[in-house]
Amino acid sequence: MRIAQVAPLVESVPPRLYGGTERVVSWLTEELVRRGHEVTLFASGDSQTRARLVACAPQGLRLDEDRANPFYAHVAELGAVADRLDEFDVVHCHVDLPAFAFGRLARTPCVHTLHGRLDLPGLAAAFAAFPRNPLVSISDSQRQPLAGLDLNWRATVHHGLPVDEIQAPTGRGHGGYLAFLGRLSPEKAPEAAIAVAHAVGIPLRIAAKTDAVDRDYFERMLRSRIDGTFIQYVGEIDDGEKWKFLGEALCLLFPIDWPEPFGLAMIEALACGTPVVARPRGSVPEVVIDGETGWLGETVEELAAAVRRVDRIERDRCRAIAAERFSVAAMADRYERVYSGLI
Repeated sequence: MRIAQVAPLVESVPPRLYGGTERVVSWLTEELVRRGHEVTLFASGDSQTRARLVACAPQGLRLDEDRANPFYAHVAELGAVADRLDEFDVVHCHVDLPAFAFGRLARTPCVHTLHGRLDLPGLAAAFAAFPRNPLVSISDSQRQPLAGLDLNWRATVHHGLPVDEIQAPTGRGHGGYLAFLGRLSPEKAPEAAIAVAHAVGIPLRIAAKTDAVDRDYFERMLRSRIDGTFIQYVGEIDDGEKWKFLGEALCLLFPIDWPEPFGLAMIEALACGTPVVARPRGSVPEVVIDGETGWLGETVEELAAAVRRVDRIERDRCRAIAAERFSVAAMADRYERVYSGLI
């Protein structure tokens, strides 16, 4: 198949550090190329890929000091896709609503994977205006806010990652610390992770970024709690550092306080053989098997109790389930079926 992948321009593909959607687009793109598809990736110019790259911005917008308004940049990106529509059998968009009008008018089948939350005010009305656009959700829970609309859902495709390329975990939790990975923001609830660490008396290491919009939250809620010894902030980390960071952790703390569509950090931890202790919000119950790949708990006390029995989780089983359910091959299989159905 001749496939266009249309990526967000906020980060490169793959991102240098943090960036969930762009990382998933990269894993999918490279797997499709490996399978012999003719893939064109529309992304920032600093992206790295074996597909044909069409640069729609010089570099990821987050790292560009002269960055354009993201909306304007994505409109220009869709214009570049429109100029090449005859070159593709299917267009796969990962930029959400800005691509909806384009998708309805395109003469080539266009499918939209939704990567964000769908419970925001006014969002339902926007989706209702495009009832026939083919949509893919990244979890079943993600769809719930739009359950009353008659939309053209083609599939739920959980994210997948190249488990085989991640070295078999050697740390096996021997680092003796709890891990928090992601973004320092209220909905990720890092303050709850800190509270759990103090409750169980086990050090916490935080590998995360802080966006400008969350800077005030960081100053008010977190800075004074990060002492550099028991609670350590290690900043953003790359993939090489990430697998070691996760593999040596006793568990990943994932105490989110919002309906996250899909928490990529969960499957990254499982691929390293590291159990996940999480609140059952959003996609979490679809990813973590309570008592088998981790534990679910609502309050700080329940999460702390879960950490105390995390040694009952078999780390090899965590990795095996990640390979079975959340591999890049499983993800690509599902998307190939979606593409074939559209064509």
